Amino acid sequence: MSSRIAAAREEGDLSENGGYHAAREEQGQMEGRIRQLEDILRRAKVGKAEGRSDEVAPGRLVTVAYDGDEDDTDTFLLGSREVLGTDSSVEYSVYSPQSPLGAAVLGAKVGQEVRYTAPNGKELMVVVAKVDTL
Repeated sequence: MSSRIAAAREEGDLSENGGYHAAREEQGQMEGRIRQLEDILRRAKVGKAEGRSDEVAPGRLVTVAYDGDEDDTDTFLLGSREVLGTDSSVEYSVYSPQSPLGAAVLGAKVGQEVRYTAPNGKELMVVVAKVDTL
């Protein structure tokens, strides 16, 4: 990144050098993301997900059956994408505990039926089919 800034600086007048300003802006965004990731790592707590093993909690893999249909299921991580890391072999969706589905299943136990309102306004029902840890 610094080489791009240096090359753009050599082009002359910095007040009208779009390449220089774009490179500096990109550098600022990268530095911001680095600070964000460092903060996440500083506050990270290693351990097991809290709560009972059959209860939906952040950091757990949750399988739900839509309308109780065992053929129409979805497995997702309740938490944040940072928990998965950069391992490209992980194929789970990630739902925030604040999302409509995440909030509905949070604290539910295996076998429990929960209802929630989807972002499109439709009322949906799911049954918590399975709860696992990563």
